[in-house]
Amino acid sequence: RGPLNLRAVIGFGGTVPNGLKLHPDGQTVIYALGSTIVLRNKEDPSQQSFLQGHDDKISCLALSPSGKYLASGQQTHMGFIANIILWDLEKLSKEHVFGLHKVKVQDLDFSPDEQFLVSLGGEDSNSLVLWDIVNMEPICGSPTRPQFTSCVSFFSRSPYHIVTGGVSNLSTWEVDLKNRKLHQTDIQTGTLKRTFTSLLCDPRDELIYCTTKTGDVVSVSVKYKMLKDRSPPKEMVQKGINTSALLPTGDVVAGGDNGDVVVIRASGASLPRICAAKLQGGVSTIAIDERSYDGTMVGFYIGTSDSNIYYILYDIRRATLQTELLQTAHSRKINDIAFPRLYSAVFATASRGEIRVWNIQTCRELLRITVPNLECHCVTFQPDGRAILSGWSDGKVRAFGPQSGKVLYTIDDAHHKAVTALACMEDCELLVSGGEEGMVRIWRLGHGSRTMLASMKDHSNTVNALAIQGGNTEVTSASSDGSCIVWDLADPTRPKRYTSCFANTFFNDVVYHPDGSQLVTCGTDRKLTYWDANDGTAIRYLDGSEDAQLKCLGIDLEGSAVVSGGADKLVKLWGYDDGHCYYVGKGHSGTVNRVAITPDQDVEMRKIVSIGAEGAIMIWDYESIAGE
Repeated sequence: RGPLNLRAVIGFGGTVPNGLKLHPDGQTVIYALGSTIVLRNKEDPSQQSFLQGHDDKISCLALSPSGKYLASGQQTHMGFIANIILWDLEKLSKEHVFGLHKVKVQDLDFSPDEQFLVSLGGEDSNSLVLWDIVNMEPICGSPTRPQFTSCVSFFSRSPYHIVTGGVSNLSTWEVDLKNRKLHQTDIQTGTLKRTFTSLLCDPRDELIYCTTKTGDVVSVSVKYKMLKDRSPPKEMVQKGINTSALLPTGDVVAGGDNGDVVVIRASGASLPRICAAKLQGGVSTIAIDERSYDGTMVGFYIGTSDSNIYYILYDIRRATLQTELLQTAHSRKINDIAFPRLYSAVFATASRGEIRVWNIQTCRELLRITVPNLECHCVTFQPDGRAILSGWSDGKVRAFGPQSGKVLYTIDDAHHKAVTALACMEDCELLVSGGEEGMVRIWRLGHGSRTMLASMKDHSNTVNALAIQGGNTEVTSASSDGSCIVWDLADPTRPKRYTSCFANTFFNDVVYHPDGSQLVTCGTDRKLTYWDANDGTAIRYLDGSEDAQLKCLGIDLEGSAVVSGGADKLVKLWGYDDGHCYYVGKGHSGTVNRVAITPDQDVEMRKIVSIGAEGAIMIWDYESIAGE
């Protein structure tokens, strides 16, 4: 089994604290997405390279001052070691793996001379560890305060001094290399009780600026280990401050959980606010573009919890902030993906509250259709390309214009519960829908009306997938009740149950072989099962996964290859006839909910597109199987 080559990724891990970095070369933006680290050109999102080595979601990132090294920490299951990986960005390779913390690595930072790396464990680890990255070994460690400690930072000049902060605790640490110890000193904040979220040391190591969940900024004297100033109570950021960064002017820019970006004058007597801007989603990370500073302007990148990346230009003289949206992605799990018929340049994805249409070459969003507070479970293109059809959690089928995004029509009460599967016939006159309650319904799509022709109640559980046979007279429904039913639609007003497939499983997906003679299903039994479409007998069983259910299937135009995805977070490419798994794609950190092979006639141009529960869209090379 060879690895599938990851060509491009659409997504951004907006929930990773300080998870967006700008390389000192001024051209490369670095961020985490699930278990993958993405390095992309800041001007062109399609120019990407990847670092893959983690087996679970990345929880923190740190970039060395020169940009030579990148450190990434992950979270894992209870009781297991969470690894820290040190990457060489010049070679784009893994330099070393450190493992001492359990369950989660909370935060990381490099020393100013790049000799040390400090790591902070999560609530289950509760420890601070200093690593020697020259000799690739741990130097010393110490337990932190019993209260949760959430952030760590080296001083700006000294590689032997560290500051940590968390729930009602703020401490400095001195590194004793000779005795291999860390000596802790608490900073006195008096009656002020705060949960500290980020720490900044000024360039001369005289002051530490600390942001809090209360929404204010506190400055602390390094020399006296005491509170010096705090921002005015009237200027607190609602919902608290998540992250901060130091501008070349010496001022502090802070990002709030409510989307506020605030510039605070650090030289002021009481840390006054200079200017502010509002973004969509809580601010999770700020990366300063040092090269943009010309004395009057400075730019910085901001990542938010809604998986948006912004570029903000701060006009120092006018005290204004200009915002520009650079990149956007799904912030929640993606439920479905669809390509137009025999057209692979664009595709649509469905998530909670929205449908998005993407360009596969540029990885940019072309259209966003928003329906607040509802979940879109399924999406498909009408074969003639005139509409995007979608099924929603309120039981309605909504059709949208593929270019305008406007609602063309709505089928109210299409199902009693959520609409979970859709399939449209090639003549665009018939639509088949499946519901959470188990109904399969046939609709006639007229010019001004949508009429239900038939409703089949044979399934007793959710209809997870529908597949149409090329001849336009057959449709197969796969359900969580353990049955797969092939329907004869020669007379759509009186559909007949042609044959059935039964197994001790929840069927999650079904696809037809292009010649219509066979079906392939997958489900909770972890198997790919081939069925005879005429009599419903099982022909072949393939072990699709060792330990997790299979969620989705895709098949190419010739029927020579099948691609599968599931809860093991892997994308697998199988030869259809020999049943051999040729390639495995690793990159998702959540369940792979849907996979599709682009409908290109040219095999060399084909790609595999997979979507995950973590909100990532991953585009893989397909051409490597062509010669197998």
